[in-house]
Amino acid sequence: MFSVSVSNVDESQRIGEAPAEYVLRLAEAKARAAIPEARHEHIIIGADTAVVDGSRILGKPKDMMEAASMLKLLRGHAHQVYTALAVLQMHNEKLIADLCVTDVPMRNYNDDEIESYVLSGDPLDKAGAYAIQHPGFHPVESMKGCYASVMGLPLCHLLRVLQKMDVHPGADVPIACQSLLKYQCPVSSAILRGEQVG
Repeated sequence: MFSVSVSNVDESQRIGEAPAEYVLRLAEAKARAAIPEARHEHIIIGADTAVVDGSRILGKPKDMMEAASMLKLLRGHAHQVYTALAVLQMHNEKLIADLCVTDVPMRNYNDDEIESYVLSGDPLDKAGAYAIQHPGFHPVESMKGCYASVMGLPLCHLLRVLQKMDVHPGADVPIACQSLLKYQCPVSSAILRGEQVG
């Protein structure tokens, strides 16, 4: 059984903080923020995702104009999505963090497509102003990395952390993920071997 808890963690980036440090810090802070509501037998999963173009972290747009600006910035070239996990076992207070960095090549969508997508309201609560899985916009040209990570929860990374904690889900996580997302993942085996893939 799962429950979702929204943390009130300050997501401001610190001066000089690199994208990897930023998402790892926030994932751990979110996991620790859930401790007061957790019980002894619980496992807490904190996650944070950042869209990174060059060295710039793109958060959630503050309005439609900023959403359109972000989408114009990202179109026609690849950027990276950093997703960090922090998994905390309450019974022994063991915390393990992991990081997934995925290259995301955006297609060269036009201004009319941007306007239509922004007017849908979907980009306003998304880092980088887009959802990879949006059925109408389809912002991404092709993928060679972890699709689930770009959505915000890299399941193979989560599985390998859980295995380090001697927790073994009953489901075949890579197959279930690919079936749900309708995506033939080229990196799941490498991730489960412990490799960092982009």
